[in-house]
Amino acid sequence: MSTTMTVLFVCLAIIVFIPAVLAVMSVIIAKGVEKSFPPNGKFIDIDGAKIHYLDEGQGQAIVMVHGLAGQTGNFSYALLSRLAKNFRVIIIDRPGSGYSTRPAGMPARITAQSEVVAKFIKKLGLDRPLLVGHSMGGAVSLGVALNHPECVGGLALIAPLTHPMTVVPKSFRAINISSALMRRLIAWTLAVPMTMVRGKKTIKLIFGPERMPRDFATAGRGVLSLRPQSFYGASTDLNAASEDLPSMEARYTSLNLPINILYGKQDQVLDWGVHGAAMKKKLPALELETVTGGHMLPVTMPDHVATWIATAAMRIVPAHDAAGLARRAS
Repeated sequence: MSTTMTVLFVCLAIIVFIPAVLAVMSVIIAKGVEKSFPPNGKFIDIDGAKIHYLDEGQGQAIVMVHGLAGQTGNFSYALLSRLAKNFRVIIIDRPGSGYSTRPAGMPARITAQSEVVAKFIKKLGLDRPLLVGHSMGGAVSLGVALNHPECVGGLALIAPLTHPMTVVPKSFRAINISSALMRRLIAWTLAVPMTMVRGKKTIKLIFGPERMPRDFATAGRGVLSLRPQSFYGASTDLNAASEDLPSMEARYTSLNLPINILYGKQDQVLDWGVHGAAMKKKLPALELETVTGGHMLPVTMPDHVATWIATAAMRIVPAHDAAGLARRAS
């Protein structure tokens, strides 16, 4: 064999061998994570998607929708125990996130995800619940209110994505992969080691200026991000995030339900002025509160957020009361 052929053979072997090793390593790590942190809720089928959710407490219903690259642990870590004392709290893994699946034919667009949430609410027979959305979950919650108003009694949005993004937040640039093929290849090769290497830097951006609690990776199930499907789902969500926001923005003034927004003025992921103050200009009746803090307020300020959510829930008029008020007004 010539020297050239030998070099080519070695290069080819390396090209095949390294991705194979990374893929095997990714599978092993993912299986280890899932064995240590299995699903802790229930499952329900919505249009072929296997939706994982937690359901605790009794009373007025609160449905909670997490943000980009998140999962139920973002809310269950600190808010669930506080709110379930007085409310029925239902926390959903969005399609393709946490332990929820997203079938191949289901789009990742905001409107598609909001339709899943609306159907979820209907399947559970909930009566105009308070819909709590964090970050991208805020955009999904707004989609429910715009397109399925009968399913929601009010919105409580924490650091919500409300307007099209002109620049991808620095904390999520590593998952901004437009090609679905490349997204899948990276998810099953480089994503897990890349997440492990860049983890501290990414966490600092997402939680800053506050610090992530030491036990969040386990108690908040943040370790679930160390799975190829988590990377793929988050990257897919990011690339579809702005498709529906321009048309949604044009319809915000038509919203006619109680809306509360809570934003940290030091948020390093989404600008509170672009996504919070701008909403207040469009909807003067909207309740906007700002605090000294960053993007992960459900984790870093749970007492304040729990009280804020409870107050938002009190603004909701149950469906039967709303019907009575309408009859009396006519």
